[in-house]
Order: sequence, then C-alpha cells, then structure tokens
Amino acid sequence: MNNGNKDPHPYVGMWVTKDGFIRHELLPNGRYDEARGKRKSAYQGSYIIKQNHIEYVDDTGFTADGDFREGVLYHAGMVLYREK
Repeated sequence: MNNGNKDPHPYVGMWVTKDGFIRHELLPNGRYDEARGKRKSAYQGSYIIKQNHIEYVDDTGFTADGDFREGVLYHAGMVLYREK
C-alpha cells in the first residue's frame, strides 16, 4: 500500500496466528501473501486499509475483511498478531 511516502503504512508487515499456522504478509505495495502451514503463497491478492479496517481481494476475486484493534488483526474468524 504505497501512501506516497517513503514510510510504509504502520500495518504493513507480517501477521501470524498464535500457532503460526496462518501468516499474512501485508506488503507495502498494497498486495498480500498468505501462507498456511507448509503451503507458502496459499493465497495472494490486494488489500486496502481505511483507518483500522482492511479489505482483501484475492487474485481469484474472493473478498474478505478484517479489523485492527489494539495491535491485533481480527480477520475471518482468525486472530493474528504482529510478528516481531
């Protein structure tokens, strides 16, 4: 998600479920790459962040959304934490 600045959006980076099975990498160019278990790039697509809400569209056209609350991403029944 290129915001026209050198600094990426504060939510850009890796978000991971507590067990590490699902990993969402939010790339600075507005694309994401989701890994599931040993399956890298299980889903890829674009995203838009508006305030604390994220909307995803994967490359097949499937849509989903989520919300960032207190440093946690809640997405499609999953809870993801920023990877440090």
